Amino acid sequence: MFKIGNVEVSELKEKYGTPLYIYDENIIKQNINDYKEGFVSKNYNTQIIYASKAFSSLYMYKLVREENIGVDVVSGGELYGVIKEKVDPKNIFFHGNNKGEAEMDMALSYKVKNIIIDNLDELKIWAKKCERIDYDLNLMLRINVGVSAHTHEYIVTAHPDSKFGYYIENDDILESIELIEASKNMKFKGFHFHVGSQIFDMTGFTIAIEKLFGLIKKINRKISYLNLGGGCGVKYTEDDKPLSLIDFSKIIIEKVDSELEKANIKIDKLFIEPGRSLVANAGYQLYTINQMKKALNKTYYFIDGGMNDNIRPALYGALYSVDIANKMDAKKDMEVSIAGKCCESGDVLFKDVKLPKADKDDLLIVYTTGAYGYSMASNYNRLPRPAVVFVDGNNSKLVIKRETYEDLYKNDLD
Repeated sequence: MFKIGNVEVSELKEKYGTPLYIYDENIIKQNINDYKEGFVSKNYNTQIIYASKAFSSLYMYKLVREENIGVDVVSGGELYGVIKEKVDPKNIFFHGNNKGEAEMDMALSYKVKNIIIDNLDELKIWAKKCERIDYDLNLMLRINVGVSAHTHEYIVTAHPDSKFGYYIENDDILESIELIEASKNMKFKGFHFHVGSQIFDMTGFTIAIEKLFGLIKKINRKISYLNLGGGCGVKYTEDDKPLSLIDFSKIIIEKVDSELEKANIKIDKLFIEPGRSLVANAGYQLYTINQMKKALNKTYYFIDGGMNDNIRPALYGALYSVDIANKMDAKKDMEVSIAGKCCESGDVLFKDVKLPKADKDDLLIVYTTGAYGYSMASNYNRLPRPAVVFVDGNNSKLVIKRETYEDLYKNDLD
């Protein structure tokens, strides 16, 4: 039987049911420590910021707070969570390309200091709001450097026509810096970029750093902060060959140190924003196989979840590795597709995978599902979202309850 930490998944099913999201807490902590080990320079301070869109919960925010790293939020809902969990405002970084004014007001009421500005229109709204605050905002402009370092169109964030950031050749950059400099409570600190996710080859990343330093020379301003986003790839299948988190971090540090030396400038702090790479390989999904069916050319195993709790395969063809958790030593002599219970022909999560012959109530374990599983889950077909459990060695803890049918209709009006 497959174990997470020291706990058999059959025990987790018995205690919490399926479908189920499961996290190995010790793997998350190890990933954080690997970044802390690799992302260090003698020339400036560094800070790790968790990109919480990958997975957010009050317990995850508590873990981040206890590990003393920053947290990146992109919505009022995420912001509400970090405030509720009492994350230090100086460790909160507020992102987003279309921050609502109510979200801005929430950030200001909690005295969040670090804001990543996406565009000039947004900055003008902050400028008006800053007239009535009694503290300084540290602003970084998000720059679209025109470099993408991954493959799928839907997760490209740095081509010239991306919705994110100031394009690097846009005159709005200088106009924005001048507007910040003219403000009493807004301080221009530097730049942010993000060139994508699932990065295995660092060539695009290092080119992006070079282009950013070209902009720094051009604007001729003191730069205190540089934030280089995240993007380190993770292993979903045997074909994926990601860098270690330590090596990924060291390559970035070495490149920034080199560019700083060439430009003869100094910065105060360098930031990195891992999301997927902090939580993906710590996460698993556990399903029960309910039925099997032989079609004309395919064999299907039907599970008790589907695209509502893992939309990534249907959304952009994401691939995963899977096993039958209670038959780990059995011969994988069946080519099958794993289909969910949603009323969609596209609700086939795993196509043509090799698995043992299944029996009713066998358990399917899916690896590396810690990022963008629960975050992107829906109630399509009025299906309740699964529970989330954290495992720490011999112990398991429910951190998000399973939704009930009553939960699904609690906002409906008769």
